[in-house]
Amino acid sequence: MTQYCHFPLLFAYGSILLWTLVAAYALMITTLIVAVLSENRNPLKALGWVMALLLFPIGGTILYFVFGRSMRNVKMISRRNRRKLLNSDSHRPLPKLSKELSPDNRQRAMLGYSVAEAMVYPSNSVRIFNDGGEMFNTMFSDISSAKKYINLQFYIISNDNLGQKLADILIERARAGIRIRIIYDYVGSFGSQTAQLFNRLRSNGIEVHSFFRIQFPEKLGRLNWRNHRKAVIIDGRIGYIGGINVAQRYVDGGMFGRWRDMAAQITGPGVVALQHNFAIDWKFMGHELLTDEVAECDCDTDHRDTIKDVMVQIVASGPTNRWGNTHMLFIKAISGAKKRIFIQTPYFLPSEGLLTALQCAALSGVDVRLMLPRKSDSAVLTHASGSYVEESLLAGIKIYFYEAGMLHGKLLLVDDDFVTLGSTNFDYRSFEHNFEENIVMYSRDVNNAIADLYKKDMEDCSQIKLNEWNRRPSMRKGRESLCRLLSPIL
Repeated sequence: MTQYCHFPLLFAYGSILLWTLVAAYALMITTLIVAVLSENRNPLKALGWVMALLLFPIGGTILYFVFGRSMRNVKMISRRNRRKLLNSDSHRPLPKLSKELSPDNRQRAMLGYSVAEAMVYPSNSVRIFNDGGEMFNTMFSDISSAKKYINLQFYIISNDNLGQKLADILIERARAGIRIRIIYDYVGSFGSQTAQLFNRLRSNGIEVHSFFRIQFPEKLGRLNWRNHRKAVIIDGRIGYIGGINVAQRYVDGGMFGRWRDMAAQITGPGVVALQHNFAIDWKFMGHELLTDEVAECDCDTDHRDTIKDVMVQIVASGPTNRWGNTHMLFIKAISGAKKRIFIQTPYFLPSEGLLTALQCAALSGVDVRLMLPRKSDSAVLTHASGSYVEESLLAGIKIYFYEAGMLHGKLLLVDDDFVTLGSTNFDYRSFEHNFEENIVMYSRDVNNAIADLYKKDMEDCSQIKLNEWNRRPSMRKGRESLCRLLSPIL
């Protein structure tokens, strides 16, 4: 009889515990909703997160912690360290923007400086690569000649033939006393095979560190923030920047048979900007502030493809930035176009502002061309990109599908004297969630050279027409619409 007397008491305690958990959970959901609203995001995005948290509390909470949190206005480096880093730069930019720049380019350069503190550097030599094999041959030769230090940063470093070849060269240089630092992205280079490669490098005295290492569960939120930059600095004399990763498929095409990408070698005062951005990332990861010397390059720059006297600006962007640096630069460049806009991108998931800018340009008579791969390395992103084709064609944007393999280049060319390439894709992830880095070149010679490469790539493309596009199967249209909904977090 006594044991039955405990049932009401146990029931009461159970009820109190249950309602306590419910109250705590409701408080957490309310707190998250307040956090979403207080960030003053795009109303549609904010509404989407609020609805997800209300309708799917458990799943919505998990998704929010992984994909929803913001890093806006997080300082990657203190003001004191930033001043110290700037004072260590051995080259200073022009005190005033050159009169050689057109009025439109002067405004674009000023925008780059205002949002990203990107200085403008004259008198550089630039060599453009649209083939991974050629770029790596040149880069490996430059690395083999390093005398002081080598700083490398890639989203993907694979333990394949190319990765092993790079490791062999770096180990040889490390044994010769050259200091070598490597930053890789934890998500992009994830895997046990790659870990073996990094351990081999570390065992030979090379400093190898992941950017935003992910640990479950406390650091799972880092999954959404990726360092997508690809840059190499050799002795502060030679720099590389572009969209090419360290993986064999960037050389031989892998399953695609051919892999088209783009990168630039730079020598001259602009190398200091590459080193500056690498130093900020290095410090942000908790390491010492780098003040490596950056010196004039005395190397041979007389290669037939080298373009001299190029004015450059290195624009870094990331989720910590207030303004969305590259996104703003792209909108400014596209909005000011008078003659032509050439774009190459593996994924086309533009923001509303960028799509509107492109449509306005095309409708006002500007020659707007968009080149995409027929099939990319991501089926979901291919479908999501397809959902934007019809509204682009309706505005008069010419769309070309690259048929010869995988098109991975990230290029924006405007009129006759502006071109930018680097790691930035034309999608939400690059503009809002990734750490990216682009080189901007204010040069007619570079513009013309890259325009020629673009037109050559067009020979391997098929131009899509609206009536042809609208005949695609209904099932495909449905997949495209569904994948488009996921585009902000892809």
